Amino acid sequence: MRVLVMGGTRFNGLALVRELARHGHDVTVLNRGQTPVDLPRGVRRLFGDRTDHEGLKEVLRHEEFDVVQDINGYSVADVQPMIELFRGRVAHYIFASSTVIYAPSHVLPMHEWAPVDRGPRQSEYGMNKLLVEDLLFAEHRANGFPATTVAFSMVFGPNNIIPEREQRMFSRLLSGRPVLIPGDGTTLGQVGHVDDEARALRMVMCQPQTFGKRYNLTGKEYYSDEGYVDTFAEVLGVTPRKVHIPAAVMDDIYGDRIALEGSTIASNIETRTAPPRPGSNLGMVQSLIQRLAPNLHHWNRSVLFGIDRLRQDVGWEPEYTFPAMVEQTYEWYRREGLHESRQFDFSWEDRLLERLGAEAGG
Repeated sequence: MRVLVMGGTRFNGLALVRELARHGHDVTVLNRGQTPVDLPRGVRRLFGDRTDHEGLKEVLRHEEFDVVQDINGYSVADVQPMIELFRGRVAHYIFASSTVIYAPSHVLPMHEWAPVDRGPRQSEYGMNKLLVEDLLFAEHRANGFPATTVAFSMVFGPNNIIPEREQRMFSRLLSGRPVLIPGDGTTLGQVGHVDDEARALRMVMCQPQTFGKRYNLTGKEYYSDEGYVDTFAEVLGVTPRKVHIPAAVMDDIYGDRIALEGSTIASNIETRTAPPRPGSNLGMVQSLIQRLAPNLHHWNRSVLFGIDRLRQDVGWEPEYTFPAMVEQTYEWYRREGLHESRQFDFSWEDRLLERLGAEAGG
């Protein structure tokens, strides 16, 4: 098939391009040309900025594709011109959405029919993904536009453009630093491997039963926060120095009653009965142990997604176990020399460790 990949040179897009090329598809990528990359032989590269709608039309006006894989669409403004360009000209349009769209739930795992969150706690990123889904599904209902959305969830693997996730944990453990674990470490999470997810995107292509549907795309296993740390430590062959952050302190962090930024960890706590006010700390907390959408999900809420719809509709099954993801990604991390070159700022963790020691009488 002739496949256009919007993006195609970074992480998810690059894994998809390699997967498609391995299976003999005629692949074209379109991006701004700002990322140097070694693409598979035979992959064609077009240059264009999708925010320049007239320029995009000029680049794609005479191009013909069977499938569009839209990996780097983030808003209605990004996707509306693509619909106008390819309405009646493409057999399948696949849009990379996100599981950050889902509302918190006590019923797990969350399937595609679970409620989404359009409230004030939703991020701009998540709201934009929802609005694009609304647009695509409305276009499918009204005009038969062959659209499918695929909701990615904390993708794991080589070339991750968010190094604060698995790569920060590698660095933390290799340097012998203490590993901060929220609460008692029993909160459950879930990640998917980038290569498994590229294979799913390939298998979805031109499958009519997928038109007008959303599919969750993530791994088949769950882990606890402590299990996450233990798995990394076992792969690296180290003994982790675990420090559990008391639940009350985690509540204060999530409610911004403790400020993690600055030269000291300040506290503006008046009473621990004050309602949480999620804010500036959440980005840092995400770098302790991978956490999905902390603006929506409290630190001790397990967040898990069902992938049965993909299994049933296209026969996809994740190949990677969680330990295999860690092992394969760590091999890449060392092969690229990142264990020597990549640096992380652990200063706010040190300040939190000092605070915990003081509170414990250390």
